[in-house]
Amino acid sequence: MSRIQELFNEQLNVINVGIESFSEDLKQQNTPVSHLQWAPPGGGNQELIAALDKLEEAGIAEKIEAANAEAVQRIIQSQPILIGFDQAINVVPGMTKTTILHAGPPITWDKMNGPMKGAVTGALVFEGLASDLVEAAELAASGEITFSPCHEHNCVGSMAGVTSASMYMHIVENKTYGNIAYTNLSEQMSKILRMGANDESVIERLVWMRDLFGPMLRDAMKLHPEGIDLRLMLAQALHMGDECHNRNVAGTTLLIQALTPYIIQTDYTVQQQKEVFDFVLSSDYFSGPTWMAMAKCALDAAHGIEHSTIVTTMARNGVEFGIRVSGAEGNTWFTGPAQKVVGPMFAGYKPEDAGLDIGDSAITETYGVGGFAMATAPAIVALVGGTVDDAIGYSTKMKEITTAENPNVTIPMLDFMGIPSGIDVRKVIQSGVLPIINTAIAHKDAGIGMIGAGITHPPMESFEKALLELAQRA
Repeated sequence: MSRIQELFNEQLNVINVGIESFSEDLKQQNTPVSHLQWAPPGGGNQELIAALDKLEEAGIAEKIEAANAEAVQRIIQSQPILIGFDQAINVVPGMTKTTILHAGPPITWDKMNGPMKGAVTGALVFEGLASDLVEAAELAASGEITFSPCHEHNCVGSMAGVTSASMYMHIVENKTYGNIAYTNLSEQMSKILRMGANDESVIERLVWMRDLFGPMLRDAMKLHPEGIDLRLMLAQALHMGDECHNRNVAGTTLLIQALTPYIIQTDYTVQQQKEVFDFVLSSDYFSGPTWMAMAKCALDAAHGIEHSTIVTTMARNGVEFGIRVSGAEGNTWFTGPAQKVVGPMFAGYKPEDAGLDIGDSAITETYGVGGFAMATAPAIVALVGGTVDDAIGYSTKMKEITTAENPNVTIPMLDFMGIPSGIDVRKVIQSGVLPIINTAIAHKDAGIGMIGAGITHPPMESFEKALLELAQRA
């Protein structure tokens, strides 16, 4: 029997490349088949292919690899420490009484979406700059308020991201490289300012946070001799079932456990301390902003390295999605349209009620947790949809677009693989694989708040713009 005849008598194992329906025909004939989802680099766009080719030229590629190795090493070696809490006016660079920081890339009042406008007007009432929401909207449109991205002030802010002068902030210091990052405190409930809600109950809660919650945390941390090692705590939380973006059960337990010995040493009454503990117990999200500041602190240390193609920021303002890249120093943003978030909705709401993707919380995915670490938190699928296999698959898939694994923060279910670290713009364009983000969904209108959670991706346009700019600079 000839070799060709033998071939037709053997069991076939087929890899199908191209039209997926071919693989379906083979499956119907009980033939083992794997379908390879392949697309040409850059989707076949000749301008993008030329940019990739330029960045792969020997002299340029060597510089990029060296720069990327340094950037990723800075991310991995960063040791962010929670050293205190204080009001934004006292610590945030560039903050004034008439400054409102927001999530995502730069945006003006007239272009903001419903949730962000709701958060801005609520913050202006909270700060005493307006007597009601109508007056606040007029003030916001008057030009007397300075709007600026949180990221351009060493800050991050979840969802609408709105941060005003009186709000208390986490203060996180990078013990390895010396930079500092900030984020405001969790409001806990679903009807909250950061989701665009702004009624009297929201303002009252913000006042309580300003007058009791924030000061108690500030005074407690003044008693802490060394601060709290957030990288170590993050690693512990992942081993306990969190992914540290939308699931924070373990992280919140660990954080309040670390704070409690110092809270009870403050001069506040037992009743006041109980109020604070009850507030923390009201939601697992207490530690969510903490991880955002931690990730920001590590990634900022990797920003501004010439020739690097590593992404140091992913952020959304509800209208645009923006990324920043290490090799494009300063506040250079590459933007595309904000995307829909697909996932389960709360009872009574429909997909058409949802606003577009919003918030700075994708800094967690930029670092390598959140959607990138969903294999650590299979229970997260109950919130954002999908299956446990999906959650595991997301963490594996993200290795295709990252440069290294972080050995300090690992995923037990994947044989203690380090979290995928260092998103490389080139790899995103070459593979067509976009970063995965899990996130909350805010109602499209102001005043309502959170209505669900799900999965989304950045627009490819942001990475395409970044690649072309980096090729031009090379």
